[in-house]
Amino acid sequence: MSNKRLIKNMDFTLIGVTAIIIIYSLIVIGSASTDYGWWMRLGLDMNKLQEASVFQRLLWMKKEFVYKQLIWVLIGTCAAMAVVYIPYEDWRKYTKHLYVINILMLGAVLVLGHTAMGAQRWINIGPFVFQPSEFSKLIIIIVLADFLANKEGKLRNLKDLLPCFIYVGIPMILILLQPDLGTSLVFTAILFGMLFIASSRPLLVTGLFSGGLAAVIGLVWSHLRFGTWIPLHDYQLKRLIIFLDPWSDIQGAGYHVIQSQIAIGSSGLWGKGLLRGTQSFLEFLPIRHTDFIFSVLAEEFGFLGAFLLLCLFAVFLYRGVRIAAESKDLYGTLLAVGIISMFAFQILVNIGMTIAIMPVTGLPLPLFSYGGSSMMTNLAAIGALLNIYLRRQKNIF
Repeated sequence: MSNKRLIKNMDFTLIGVTAIIIIYSLIVIGSASTDYGWWMRLGLDMNKLQEASVFQRLLWMKKEFVYKQLIWVLIGTCAAMAVVYIPYEDWRKYTKHLYVINILMLGAVLVLGHTAMGAQRWINIGPFVFQPSEFSKLIIIIVLADFLANKEGKLRNLKDLLPCFIYVGIPMILILLQPDLGTSLVFTAILFGMLFIASSRPLLVTGLFSGGLAAVIGLVWSHLRFGTWIPLHDYQLKRLIIFLDPWSDIQGAGYHVIQSQIAIGSSGLWGKGLLRGTQSFLEFLPIRHTDFIFSVLAEEFGFLGAFLLLCLFAVFLYRGVRIAAESKDLYGTLLAVGIISMFAFQILVNIGMTIAIMPVTGLPLPLFSYGGSSMMTNLAAIGALLNIYLRRQKNIF
């Protein structure tokens, strides 16, 4: 395909909305990583901050994380371009190899991984730190799409679906052992999203999901009421259910959620302004440039700023759904559905946890939270969507 034809058939709506979200995120990351101590080291006082224009505040904010994130954006863009170039149909030749590489990569984390914040999820390669479970999300989508496409018309009952659960369950267990419950839940969302399309009986998949969710809730209730064993430590369980009543542990598990609620609840329609968010600037809000970056956005840019981001995500997800619907084959449709399931679930859970309607699982906000592995995976996934869109008609090639 010629370069002119390639450019002509690009989904510019998807590319444009992705670029806007990333630019928006860089501004908020800069603000989130700027605190009172940084301001004092610059020899500036609070009065000068209040009087400064938006342009001056952009110049004065801390840019270390912004520059690092920009590097990851550039690397991720290169990865996306590489993904676009190779026809997605050719990926099916290497799915078995990718599955084995995925297992080995996740297994290596348990042996060689770097531990931080109570979890062993990262691998150090020179000056860089990578989180293999992030890359694993896209790999499982690629290999599961092939696995399900090969079973087209054969997924009629629970017995037929069982190999699918085992196929995804093996890498999920390795991720749970890190422990990384959030990414494991993303795998579940990907699996059920793709099964819903691939299965001959979508109602069966819906019933399995509903039954599984009810069983998990029942196990948690039984553990709290009768002490029944569950495969979670008490601190992990408390972190998951604290959103139901964060004020029950103000200085402990509920602290993050409470500070996030204060930040969002005090923002108003227009917000407090760039670098003027008290919860972020005065460091009350923890891990604000990653997990709770939406809280920073809402506090400083208000309801309208948060609504703008939600609208951008809505357009992004809509384009993904359209790409899935217009794909020329089942494999392309499953790829697109898996990617959209991944994005939609993470957006829902991340924003939900900041307003206390979802558990705190440590999932980043896609394309917005600081993080190299996450950004590279997200941009590569967008490259896959563009790949499917470019090859949506057989007569293009």
